[in-house]
Formats: sequence, structure tokens, C-alpha cells
Amino acid sequence: MRHVTIYDTTLRDGAQAEELNLTAQDKLRIARKLDELGIHYIEAGWPGSNPTDASFFDTVKSHTFANARLVAFGSTHLNRTTPENDPNLAALLAAETPVITIFGKTWDMHATKALGVSLERNLELIRNSVAYLASRVDEVIFDAEHFFDGFKHNPEYALLAIRTASEAGAARLILCDTNGGTLTSELSETVKAVMTALPDAEIGIHAHNDSELAVANSLEAVRLGATQVQGTINGYGERCGNANLCSIIPNLELKMGIQAIGPENLRRLLITSHFVSETANLRPFMRQPFVGASAFAHKGGIHVSAILKDSRTYEHIDPTTVGNSQRVLLSDQAGRSNILFKTRELGYDLDKTDTTVDALLKELKLKESMGFEYSVAEASFELMLLEALGRKPDYFTFRHFFVVDAKREEDAEPFTEATVIINVKGQAEHTAATGMGPVNALDRALRKGLERFYPNLSEIRLLDFKVRVLSGAVRDTGGTASFVRVLIETGDRHERWTTMGVSHNIIEASWQAVVDSINYKLLRDDKRRAKEAKE
Repeated sequence: MRHVTIYDTTLRDGAQAEELNLTAQDKLRIARKLDELGIHYIEAGWPGSNPTDASFFDTVKSHTFANARLVAFGSTHLNRTTPENDPNLAALLAAETPVITIFGKTWDMHATKALGVSLERNLELIRNSVAYLASRVDEVIFDAEHFFDGFKHNPEYALLAIRTASEAGAARLILCDTNGGTLTSELSETVKAVMTALPDAEIGIHAHNDSELAVANSLEAVRLGATQVQGTINGYGERCGNANLCSIIPNLELKMGIQAIGPENLRRLLITSHFVSETANLRPFMRQPFVGASAFAHKGGIHVSAILKDSRTYEHIDPTTVGNSQRVLLSDQAGRSNILFKTRELGYDLDKTDTTVDALLKELKLKESMGFEYSVAEASFELMLLEALGRKPDYFTFRHFFVVDAKREEDAEPFTEATVIINVKGQAEHTAATGMGPVNALDRALRKGLERFYPNLSEIRLLDFKVRVLSGAVRDTGGTASFVRVLIETGDRHERWTTMGVSHNIIEASWQAVVDSINYKLLRDDKRRAKEAKE
């Protein structure tokens, strides 16, 4: 079996993405997680270029990694210096990493215009820098910057540049599609030419995604003989991003029969993807192949009916191989199969002939036509299911709410007060509370009336609140009279759940979502206590 080494540059190239900012501690946490995944090389940053990277390299010296080799990244030495007195090379060596990667110009136009040196002097910069570093660290990797554009313009010079790096002691030559504009057919011909010209060299690929081809180009380079792939987790990177390792790795392992990190580590791919997203404070891309929440999600009734018989009908791999799982969504496109799958997943075993199934399906389609979307609010669906089964617990009964918003001065914050009347265990509770807006005031007033009876409600916290204006819903009149959908994500020390409400009135929609959230919390607590009593 062929082996390919995986070189992760999330902490350096990925960190150049818009909206992505990492502290030194963030970088250390991600580096550990990448090591757990079985990544072979972790490019951690450019020493001396900024305080964050300087702090990281100082801190990481006291840490060891089980699988990965840490890499410091930089450029060839400056035109006005020699390797011995160049500050960039000095900073690279001071990082004390076993591997150093330097990039050099392989596009003649970049050498003469961007760098402002002659073509011969550019080769000297490459030769001198690689040779100086190669005698001082375990391994030097040469990133051939803009190689594919350079090869198109002047193939002889581009090849001469990487040959120079190889002869100076570079362990690997990385062909970089820095602008991300190379078509796969062009890349294929270029890689073949490199393999012919330098048959004994270790070749790698570093692709950017400006033409949405970074993954395809990386896989093609490997097919043709490249032994290292550079990329980032989730494809983070400057402009349109880098080659996405979360797609490259499973394609290598599962489709091409090439070992990258091995099947056991492959199962950690989704966890790693989400960990990096959370650490970077970015929402995971739900439609990302392999590791996205929607990667193995099924909505159409015909699809669900088929996967219940054999998941291969609509899934190209077993989702568990990458740490993901199959999901069945509930929508107006659902059939009986969707209902049966979801109810069994929730622990309710319904027979397909049960009249509850048809009733639920009818109610689901009606609610979805109004703007409800149970595929993203499964807690609300379970409560609707229990109501259809006649088993929904009666924790409290709504009688009345009243909300007042007042703004007395132009620059002052509005004042909000909510009054709630509910029946709880045979008693009428009349409570009032102020809040930061009507939803917060209602939530606080409702909890004030319930926590005396259900103390565990003090554990829950609002994690997310989203409002969306729905156009095209049944009875929608448009504009400010449109239906709105409110999604609330709530959590306690055990789990997180999402509930929703839909109405022309945003306060009513929010109230529906808040009530479902509280009812679901109480339901889960009852289930947990029942399970503990049995055990």
C-alpha cells in the first residue's frame, strides 16, 4: 500500500483566512489535536513575523508530540544579506523545530518584479538558504511558490529553480499553486514534466482553492506520484482557502487505497474538524463533504425508504469511517419512512400501520407549510410526537402573558416588563419580570413561576437565538406582516437542544420556542431519573 505524508498548515496558511484569529494558546490546542489525528507535519507559523507566533514557538518547546513533526516556516534570505546574518533564517533556527520549510520564487516574473533580483541571483538565494539550513536541522522542505504559473510562463526556469533547491539539500520539493488558478488537466501535465525531469526527487503538492479545484488538484498530484499533501483543516486559508484536508484524507484512504493517517485516526476526522472550528470561533460548514452535519442527511421520503433497506443506495461511504453519522430529516418532503426512522431514533417504537404515523405526517406537512422546520428543531418534534401519542407530560398550563415595551428618551435603552400567569400542579402562578427585551423578560417571568416547582430549570442557559423572516409561507402577507421563525438553542450540564416557534408575531414565536425548551428540559430530566432508578 502506498503511503502519503500529510502536512497541515492550518496554523500558518489557514490562519491567514478572513475572520480567523488564533491566540498562541489556541494554536497549541489545535496542534495537540492535529497530533492526535495522526498528522505527520504541523506547520505552526512564521517565527519572528508576529508576537503570536513568537509566543507559540517559545511555549511549544516544552511540549512533545506523538505523531507530528513541528515545522517553522519562512522565506529565503534577503537579497542584501547572507544566510549567516539573515534575521529571517536566524528566527527559523531559533524556533528549534526539527523541520523548516522555506519558500522561494520559481516564477521568473516574481523574481524580477516582486523580489527585484536577477534570475541568477534568485537561484543563489534558493541555493544558499537551503544549504545553510539543511546542515543545521533534520529536514528542509522547499515550497516552490507560484510553481504552476511559473511553469506556464517559463518551464525551463521553474524546473531549474526546484532542481537548485534539491541539489542544495531540500528533502522535499512542494509544487505550489499559489494563486489557485490551475486547472486539473494543466496541473497533471506539469506534474508529469516534473517527475520526468527530477525522477529521484520527493515531490509534494500545495494547492489553493480559488478555482474550487484544490482538493481535485491535490488528489491528482498524488495519483501521479506526489508523496506529500499540504492543506488545512476545513480548507481555511487566504482568499478562497487552501486544499481541504478533511476531504483529501478520506479520499486518499477510502477511494484511492493510499494510507495517510490510517483507519483508526480517520474516525477522529469529524471531531478534529469541529474542534478547529470551535477554537477559531467559526461555525462549522454544515454541507462540507465527509464531516459536515448534512453530509449524510436524508430528507426525501424515497431516499429514506431506500437507506433503511441498504444505506449504500444514497451514501457513498459508511459515515462512521470518518466519525460522522447518518441523519434523517423531517420536512414537508418526508414520508412514513422518515417518521418511523426518527421516532425509533428517539426511542419510540411505532408500527408502520399505526394511525399515529399518518396523523404525525399530516401535522408535520401542515406545520412545515407554515414555516416550521423540524429538521433543525428535533426537541420540538419530540414534544409534538408525544402530544400525538397522548403522552405529553403536563408540567404547566399557559393562561396569560402581557408584555410592555417603553422607550422614554431617544438615547436610552427601552424598558421591558413581562407578566405571566400559568397553572402549575394545581396552583396559579402570577409572576412578573423585567429583561433585556421582551423575550428575555418573558423567559425570566416564566422561570420565576416554575423554578419553585422544578429547581433544575436553574441549570439551563440560552446558547443561541435566531430569527428568520419567512417569505412564501401559507397565509404570508409579506413585508413586516410576514411569518417569522424563531430558533432557540438551549443547554444544561448534560446536553444541548433546539426548539422553535413560528408566528406573524415575533414575541409569540419566541414564546413557543421558550415553552418547548423548558418542557423538553423537564422531559429529559424525567427520562434521566427513570433510567437511573432502573439501574
